[in-house]
Amino acid sequence: MNEDFDRLRLIRSANIGPVSYVQLIRRYGTAAKALDALPELAAKGGGRAPRISDHDAIEREMSDVQRLGARYVFLGDPDYPYLLTELSNSPPVLIYRGNLSLLSHPTIAIVGARNASAAACRFARDLAHSLMTDGISIISGLARGIDTAAHQGSISKSAVAVIAGGIDISYPPENANLQEQIARDGLLLAEQPPGTEPKARHFPYRNRIIAGLAQGTAVVEAAPKSGSLITARLAGEAGRHVMAVPGSPLDPRSKGCNGLIRDGATLIQSADDVLELIRHFDDRAAGANIAYDLFDKQDDQSKLREPQSEDIDDAARQSLTDLLSMTPVSVDELLRQSGLSAASVQMVLLELELAGRLSRHAGARVSLPG
Repeated sequence: MNEDFDRLRLIRSANIGPVSYVQLIRRYGTAAKALDALPELAAKGGGRAPRISDHDAIEREMSDVQRLGARYVFLGDPDYPYLLTELSNSPPVLIYRGNLSLLSHPTIAIVGARNASAAACRFARDLAHSLMTDGISIISGLARGIDTAAHQGSISKSAVAVIAGGIDISYPPENANLQEQIARDGLLLAEQPPGTEPKARHFPYRNRIIAGLAQGTAVVEAAPKSGSLITARLAGEAGRHVMAVPGSPLDPRSKGCNGLIRDGATLIQSADDVLELIRHFDDRAAGANIAYDLFDKQDDQSKLREPQSEDIDDAARQSLTDLLSMTPVSVDELLRQSGLSAASVQMVLLELELAGRLSRHAGARVSLPG
């Protein structure tokens, strides 16, 4: 419990994101030691020590989680969802209610427009139900429209909902009963602490969890530049299947799906199409109950390797900082242009992030804060 407390305290501290959390744990071995190192690291990055969560706040959060009948699962725990460990920004902790073993089944995400047509909602509901009867867990985000239909189609056995706010916050409000039913009969997941009202910035984080948990993502109606297309893009970046249901070119709600198909997504028209696509997905996607070892799994390319202890002089720090701008750039590009070792680049970026002088973006890209 002490280690869980310290890990949660580290996660909830300012300027600590998923990538920096993993780096800190790998470098220092425990969350307690990482917390002690934060002031010195931030000073090297040219900023003040980040605000560290106080003990009382963490005690209140843990008490709230217990009171709500929820539990934590931390990155590195044996029951942490294995497919999520393949993301470069795996959530350090998830809060859940319900049956976590649903994620040990084959999983498909179904997402789409909030203002979906009645025909699209029926298709999503029937697709979810058919896949459920074949032993597939159905993941979505509890939004209006397609998400709601997907949950309704799988609610009796395999509905998994990932929400943007706290585990105790219902959004949209009309889905409060559905959310409670999923928590009771399926699985409800949240990354944010209890009491957190969902804000616009939380939804892309939720979307990466939806995409990361599933072997494939099926999009049923989506406007261009919609959140559903973000989820599909994240799924593709994670090496998962991207599927789309075609629609009329005269309906703006079909432009996103038709565009996905044009760009290489698999056209689907039935549950059989989905099952055929995922049948040969490799064994890791079976959701085996495998612990992700933060300390030993050094050969995993989806995670940043542990920085080796080495001296980094001020000139090297400045040369790397000078390469950064407000335009996101890949860490690989920084490696090529700086001439520094991977360990040095990762360490300087960590120091800058802790100092509040670095923003991280999808696709292992970084920039100066906007």
